[in-house]
Amino acid sequence: MSTNIGILAQLFFLKKSANYLALLFMDFEILASFVVATSILAISPGPDNIFVLTQSIVHGRTYGIATVLGLMTGCIIHTTLVAFGISAIITKSPLLFLGIKILGAIYLLYLAYKVFRSSPEIVMNTDNVEKKSTSELFKIGFLMNVLNPKVTIFFMALFPGFLFSDELSSVFQFYILGGLFILTSLIIFSSIAILGGKASEKIQESNLMKQSLKWLQIFVFVGIAVFILM
Repeated sequence: MSTNIGILAQLFFLKKSANYLALLFMDFEILASFVVATSILAISPGPDNIFVLTQSIVHGRTYGIATVLGLMTGCIIHTTLVAFGISAIITKSPLLFLGIKILGAIYLLYLAYKVFRSSPEIVMNTDNVEKKSTSELFKIGFLMNVLNPKVTIFFMALFPGFLFSDELSSVFQFYILGGLFILTSLIIFSSIAILGGKASEKIQESNLMKQSLKWLQIFVFVGIAVFILM
C-alpha cells in the first residue's frame, strides 16, 4: 500500500515537473508582441472604450469601471468558445486550422480597410445619458460583449497566430492569450474610465493624435495579418 502511494506521489511530482518545464518553452517574444498589439487596439477609439468614456464622464469613474468589468467578463466566454472550438480543429485537421488562419488574416485586413475608410473624428454623445447603477452597467457591459459575435470572430482571427509553445496544450495557450487580452484591456479601459474627460479633451483637440491613432490601428491589423500568414 505504501509502495503504491509512493509511486503515485512520484508520478504526480513528475507530471508537475513536466508542466513547469513546458512553461520554460513558452515563446515570451510572441507573448510580448501579443500584449503590444492588444494595447494598441485597446487604446484606439472604438464603440466599447467610447461607451466606457461616456459613462465615466457623465456619471463618474466608478460607473465607467463597472462597465469595463462587465465587458472583460464577457471576454471570458468568447475565450472559452475559441479555446475549445479551435483546439478541436487543431487536433483533427491541421489543414482546416490553416484555413482558419488565412480567413483570420483576411478578416484583419478587412478591419484595417474599414479603419482606413473611416473618419479619424471621435463621435461621443453624452446628451440624455440615463443614470444607471453600477450593477446595471456591469450587466450592460457584459451583454454588449457576450452578444456581439464579432468578438468571437476577432478572437478566432487574432489568437491562432500567437500560439507560443509546442509543449503546452492549445486550450491552455488560448486561455493564456485570453487572460493577457483581458488583463491588458482591463488596465487600459480602466485608465480611460479614471482619466475620463481629460483624455477625451486632449484627443478631441489634437488632429495629429486622432490621425496617429487611426494609422496605428491600421498598422497593427495589417501587421498581425502578415504575422499570421508567415
